Order: sequence, then C-alpha cells, then structure tokens
Amino acid sequence: MSQTKRSRTIILTIIGIIIAVYILFPFYLVVLNSFKKQTDIVASPIAWLGASFSQFVSNVSSVVGNSNFNFWTALGSSTCITVVSLILLALFGSMAAWVISRNNKKAWATVIYMIFIASMIIPFQVVMLPLISTFRDVGNFIGIPMLKSIPGAIFAYCGFGGAMTVFILTGFIKGVPYDLEEAAAIDGCSPEGTFFKVILPLLTPVITTVTILNGMWIWNDYLLPSLMLGNNSKYKTLPVAVQAFVGSYVKQWDLILTAALLAILPMIIIFLIAQKQIMEGMVEGAVKG
Repeated sequence: MSQTKRSRTIILTIIGIIIAVYILFPFYLVVLNSFKKQTDIVASPIAWLGASFSQFVSNVSSVVGNSNFNFWTALGSSTCITVVSLILLALFGSMAAWVISRNNKKAWATVIYMIFIASMIIPFQVVMLPLISTFRDVGNFIGIPMLKSIPGAIFAYCGFGGAMTVFILTGFIKGVPYDLEEAAAIDGCSPEGTFFKVILPLLTPVITTVTILNGMWIWNDYLLPSLMLGNNSKYKTLPVAVQAFVGSYVKQWDLILTAALLAILPMIIIFLIAQKQIMEGMVEGAVKG
C-alpha cells in the first residue's frame, strides 16, 4: 500500500510540474525577451542569448518615453479604473450580499441571488455589442458620455464584477451569527450602523480575497476597455496601450514584451504580498459558507 501511495505521489508531482511549466512558460518568454534586442528575439526567443540587464533598462526607457504608448497616462487610467471599481464592488457587493443572506427564505431574495449566479455563466462576448449600444443610448439620454470615458468603464466593471462578489460574500455572511446583529439592534444600533460597525469588519478577510481577484481581472483586462474607451482614446489602459508598438507591417517585440511586463508587474507584486490573505479569505469563506 505504501508503494502504491508513493507511486501515486510521484505521478501527481510530475503532472503538477508539467502543468506549472505549461502555465509559467509564456511568462518566462515575456520576462526573458524583455532583456533582449529585437534582432536577438527573432534569432532565439527561448534561449538567453543576447539578454542583458542594460538592454532591459534601455527597453524600459524606450517604452516609458514613447509618446504613442504614453505610459504614465495609461498607468493613471488603469489605476483609477481599478481602484474605484474595487471600492464600489466591495461596498455595494457586501451590502447586497448582506441583504440577500438575511432574507434568503424570501422569494424575491432567492430570485435576485439566482440572477446574480446566472449572470456569471454568460460570456462577455455575448453581451459586448448590446452593452456598447446601450451605453451609447444611455449616454445620449442623460447627456453624460458613457463611452470613451473612465466613469463608463467603471460602471461596466461594477456590473460584470458584481455577480462573483455577491456570490462569494453571500456564502460568507450566511455563516456570521445573526445574534450579533440582534445584540446591536438591542443596543440601539440602526441597520446602517449594524452593517458598517458589525458586519463589514467581519468581512475583511473575504473582501480582501474578492478585491484581489477582481483587481487582477480588471487591471489585466483588454477587451472591455478597448471597446469602452477605444484604441485611440487618451484614457487607454496599460493592456490597450501596448497596441502602440504593434504596426501594420512591423511589430516591435522588444518593446511589446517590455510594455506587457510593466503592465502585469503591479498585480504580480500585489498578489505575492497578499497571497496569504487570499488563501485565508477563501478558506474562511468555504468553512463559514
């Protein structure tokens, strides 16, 4: 039996290593070729031939100083859209999850919860054209442009990220004892005070998890900002701005890969710093949910 378990462990380890290499290999190529010249990338994209730190510094300088890429403007747009979207998702998602979980025996709460879950399985590609048309019509009706603007992109991200946020938070809140809310009500706390003073602090671990998961998706997303903001907009996010180095006949692979590395680096750093909080939030949500 021990020999069988040992063989199974070895097989699973080999499979895990193969999957890890398969997943990490594209990232390896991005990092490696960010240290090379265009000619060295074309000659040998996999080997370290021609890679040097001085070339990486030169590539970064060319990317940051490129007027078409406009790194600092793109960084500001990505940061603004991501941060504001995450704050709104955490605030309104936790409110909705609290109301749904405390009224889960009522038909209207069940229906709303099922709508949130159903919306999670609808691919974005199915709704992207109606989304653009609706945002254009709503913007014309209220006199505020919903397309080609950062508020419109934030509103869209709140809509698409709300389903997963409510789903995860609802399962967590169901495990929070209702006695805490009753005690707060006896002490004279209003429903708003109960939420902000009792419920919201308890949600900190799972909100951290949801925020980081949503943050990685929003920061790295390409399709939605390219549709909402457009490739020629001054509010381009970092993933969209990388297109500046892709021409009709020439692709500057050294600058493309360096720009891509700069775009994903902030989320990698945040994930590595907060991975402990992510795992704790997911475990607590699974136990309490």
